[in-house]
Amino acid sequence: MTSEAFKALEYTIPDKPGVYRYYDAQEKLLYVGKAKSLKKRVGSYFQPDRNESGRIRLMVSKIARIEFTLVDTELDALLLENALIKKHQPRFNIRLKDDKTYPYIVIKNEPFPRIFPTRRMIRDGSTYYGPYASVVMMRTMLELVKRIYPLRTCSLSLTQANITSGKFRACLEYQIGNCLGPCEAYQTETDYDASIEAIKEILKGSYQKAQQLLVEEMKAHAANLAFEKAALVKRKIEALENYQSKSAVVNPNITDTDVFTIVRQEELSVVNYLHIQNGAIVRSHNLEILQNLEEETGALLTYGLIELRNRFQSHARVILLNHEIEAEPEGLDIQVPRIGDKKKIVDLSLKNAFYHLNELMQQRNNKQQVQKTEKLMEQMRVDLGLKKQPRHIECLDNSNFHGSYAVSACVVFKDGKPSKKDYRHFNVKTVEGPNDFATMEEAITRRYTRLLAEKEPLPDLLIVDGGKGQLSSAVTALQNLGLFNKIPVLGIAKNLEELFYPHDPVPLHLDKTSYSLKIIQQLRDEAHRFGITHHRNKRSKGTIKSALSDIEGIGPKTVESLLRTFKSVAGLQAAAPADIENCIGKAKAAILHDWLAKQNAR
Repeated sequence: MTSEAFKALEYTIPDKPGVYRYYDAQEKLLYVGKAKSLKKRVGSYFQPDRNESGRIRLMVSKIARIEFTLVDTELDALLLENALIKKHQPRFNIRLKDDKTYPYIVIKNEPFPRIFPTRRMIRDGSTYYGPYASVVMMRTMLELVKRIYPLRTCSLSLTQANITSGKFRACLEYQIGNCLGPCEAYQTETDYDASIEAIKEILKGSYQKAQQLLVEEMKAHAANLAFEKAALVKRKIEALENYQSKSAVVNPNITDTDVFTIVRQEELSVVNYLHIQNGAIVRSHNLEILQNLEEETGALLTYGLIELRNRFQSHARVILLNHEIEAEPEGLDIQVPRIGDKKKIVDLSLKNAFYHLNELMQQRNNKQQVQKTEKLMEQMRVDLGLKKQPRHIECLDNSNFHGSYAVSACVVFKDGKPSKKDYRHFNVKTVEGPNDFATMEEAITRRYTRLLAEKEPLPDLLIVDGGKGQLSSAVTALQNLGLFNKIPVLGIAKNLEELFYPHDPVPLHLDKTSYSLKIIQQLRDEAHRFGITHHRNKRSKGTIKSALSDIEGIGPKTVESLLRTFKSVAGLQAAAPADIENCIGKAKAAILHDWLAKQNAR
């Protein structure tokens, strides 16, 4: 709808509180909003100089029809707007990202009521407590109740007629003390119902009454000299006190209080909800809100407050917030505390909200990274003409010093990133002199012979650092292993960054800014670094080993012990005499000290 089209119907819009609805040309609901003044609010979307986001511009361009509902107050508008959003889920409204079915604890409407968890409410007169946002919290409450009050778990019809007729026999639960045997009249219905009443108080979060009843029961047993029963009740009191002490987080005088806090990042918001009873958190939940337009923080918090209080059937009159809301329901004490214990509760709620939001953003980033990796791997597949994405790439490189201390290095990239735990190096065993081609053939043969023997996955792509000669050696090794048709292989020349394919004389030149070329260069450089590092270490040890082997009275095994312990001549020179003696003995240590002294004198 254009500004000109809006002007034609502007005079029909009332200057009163209400809810407005935008429809497109196909009569699909686009957006539901509320306003103190419908005329001013709706008109603001069509101001020619309005500085709005792209989403708002897109929505306005799709509006074909506007509908209104007048209400008496801003709060009524808020409630109606919330109901319409939940019912129709318009495209441009916020999304409450939560559709779970929450568990309840039910006290069944029956003689000797059972207590158990459920996700389905049946209107048969049973009493339901919850819903619980956390299954762990619900189970903790059930365990506490059952530890204090032994109750039946069977589904027998415990009518007085059935019990009197002797129809039932006490089961194992009675024998081990988890049930007091109402099925055989070992426990009266009056006594059982008294336990149920105390349990109801605990489930409401009020422990004082249950604790008072237990104390009276303990004193009664003690007065009757039933000290074993008194001791049993005392343990129940301790269990209840222990639970209270662990769950209490703030001033116990703060009771029946709801806490709502909101945090935002980009288009995602999290509203954290805590319910406090006697200074303890008895309910906690995070609501995710995905906003499509530029909703105010106060409006989002109001949505969250109304949604969560309805969902968890909260009737608390005191509400603590971290941000002012748009419309305050009558009869409620809404506060934004700045200091004191109430501020501590709000800060705790904020901490929960921030943690949950950070977790969501991390999940989103991980998902985006997976999507990015998928795109880049597909680009590499196309650029290199592969049949499948090169998720697992290996690159081999050789290093030697005038034919001595020859080594090969194998580095592994998975999803375009180094997988250093899979790096391997090889001390060349079968090649004499500076022969890079034979060295490459040996390294590849040893690498993939082992992978086949250990039934490890083969790479999606093998890269050898070098031109046609090294590539030819790699092809020979793969053919001998029967892997040439299973592992795509290419070589990268060092000068012009040319990529060579087997049996193809014409090299491939990738764009210098290509992601595929950058990954291949990174692989080549990493293989070179890893190989050179190993080569230098080997050459250093070989040089030291040769020098130490020339010392008269120092044998090969002694040299190995010294190298294993001190690593180098510098390490030997820095070592304490006692440490050298502990390693090779007093006599050989004296010989070595003389040799080191001569080295230092030079």
